[in-house]
Amino acid sequence: MLFLLFQLGQDRYALDTSRVAEVLPLVDITRIPQAPPGVAGLFNYRGVPVPVIDLSQLTIGRPARSRLNTRIVLVHYPDGGGGTRLLGLIAEKVTETVRRDKADFVATGVTNDRVPFLGPVATDARGLMQWIDVESLLPASVRAVLFTQPLAL
Repeated sequence: MLFLLFQLGQDRYALDTSRVAEVLPLVDITRIPQAPPGVAGLFNYRGVPVPVIDLSQLTIGRPARSRLNTRIVLVHYPDGGGGTRLLGLIAEKVTETVRRDKADFVATGVTNDRVPFLGPVATDARGLMQWIDVESLLPASVRAVLFTQPLAL
């Protein structure tokens, strides 16, 4: 499998690239008043408003830093009705991909209900990388806010 690597704080994370639609530079995001924690806002992608999640804010409690290698990773997110919707994920140090077998990732033995999207880990010469499960990323309450109705500009 091919994984897109990025960082949240000092730690490395991986996304299965079969979920990735495109990797974009960090663009202006329109904030959503009273949005749930981790929801950065919306951006216009080819005429369609796409919700954006700040992975740093969601996981480590601080906004992603605006750097040259901070990106919006556009992913196909299951909409709950059998289809998918585009979802933007802000991530830092999005600089490489790596091929790993699914079996290379092992359970951590640690569970945290507040971050159910953090999956198994794999190790390489630089240390651990943790798989982020896109399907488990948003709690039902946030999915309902972001994907209940088609968005229009």
